[in-house]
Amino acid sequence: MSSAAHLPVARPGPAPWYREARALMALSLPLIAGNVAWGAIAATDLLLIGRLGADAVGAGALGINLHTAFLIFGMGLASAAAPLIAQERGARRHAVRELRRSVRQTIWACAMLCVPCWAILWQGEAILVLLGQDRALSAAAGGMLRGLQWALLPYLVFLVLRNFLSALERPLWGVVVMAAAVPFNALAGWALIFGHFGLPALGLFGAGLASTLSCTFMAVALMAALRADRHLRRYHVLGNWWRADRQRLAAVWRIGLPIAITLGLEVTVFNAAVLLMGLIGRTALAAHAVAIQITMLAFMVPTGIGQAATVRVGLSAGRGDAAGVRLAGWTALAIGTGFALAAAAVLVGAPRPLIAAFLDPADPANAPVIALAAALLAVAALFQLVDCTQAIAAGMLRGLQDTRVPMLIAGFGYWVVGIGAGVALAFPAGLGGVGIWLGLASGLATVALLLIRRWHRREALGLIPPPPAIEAEHARPS
Repeated sequence: MSSAAHLPVARPGPAPWYREARALMALSLPLIAGNVAWGAIAATDLLLIGRLGADAVGAGALGINLHTAFLIFGMGLASAAAPLIAQERGARRHAVRELRRSVRQTIWACAMLCVPCWAILWQGEAILVLLGQDRALSAAAGGMLRGLQWALLPYLVFLVLRNFLSALERPLWGVVVMAAAVPFNALAGWALIFGHFGLPALGLFGAGLASTLSCTFMAVALMAALRADRHLRRYHVLGNWWRADRQRLAAVWRIGLPIAITLGLEVTVFNAAVLLMGLIGRTALAAHAVAIQITMLAFMVPTGIGQAATVRVGLSAGRGDAAGVRLAGWTALAIGTGFALAAAAVLVGAPRPLIAAFLDPADPANAPVIALAAALLAVAALFQLVDCTQAIAAGMLRGLQDTRVPMLIAGFGYWVVGIGAGVALAFPAGLGGVGIWLGLASGLATVALLLIRRWHRREALGLIPPPPAIEAEHARPS
């Protein structure tokens, strides 16, 4: 008998799509957890402010909304770190100085953005009065912003470092720090708002100051984790932080500014939807507030998958691997679509238990709001599918550093199609609040279809960016 008969039979390894799905989910789950933790921090702030009374809640909402507009813009700029670092790491697996420079220049860009933002937010009271808000509430909101506005830079530094860890496919430290920030923020807010531990009761200014301290804690804690972790300290991400790299700084602005504008367009279209609901009536406004909170919680999942898709696509693009780019993108979209279908089934099948978490169904006064919120959640099932698709498709394209055309697509889809259709359906067609949501869904569907079309065109033509140029070892110090 031949000796070959005794040789072990080689077993086939996992299919490429299965390996990619495992890698994507291993990266997505911590990112999703981090997004949920940030939502918990925001919820804690509102709960503490609520104990000061209804006027404080109104003033706090005004201040937080104004600050959030600048924060979202900064988050878009900070997001440039992920595709930059992922492509650099894909091109050279053990790169160090290139990654460190990208982190440093993204922080520089964020600091440059914060200076004019601080100058504007310092005049928060005057801005809110110009926007027609109540003078007393505007004054209270302005006082809160004097404590809150300084949170902008430390949070963006934390976000850049978190994106760095995501691009390394080691996101766990970001989750640990953000989870620790939830009780820290609650304790700081409790002490500064109400005057515990011998501190003066600072009210809304204390709430803003607590948020600044919490964001500073997050940035410092993540820096400490990077130094303590033996696998991460070799990057010395804040080393030589004063050294400029004009080409890399320009790349951060080239990639990050369109992302920032895209996120701004998305946030403002939902703000516009709130104003339109207010024109319809209080019932519509309340139903919209409840329904949007439920859908935003579900949106944390596709957001995390989209962030992971940016990294996975960027790694393959950095290697010049067109097949890997294609596999990473379509796998992310398939997983996200599966989640969206499950979420849509829950929204259609059990809307009232979800609404009951916000409104007491036993109170007859809540009946019309609950009925309209349930109708909105039925529309949200479609909403969930298209919103999930556009979020993940945008992340896929960011992995290719393709951000300018998606920005234009977002502006057209959100504001021309979404708001245009929403106004037409709500008022001339007489559908009210449901019409606004159908318009938003149509705008998101337009963005989703156009982004998928662009992705398909790029991957079909093999249009991936060339691997980034790697400097020689004798190049100037980083």
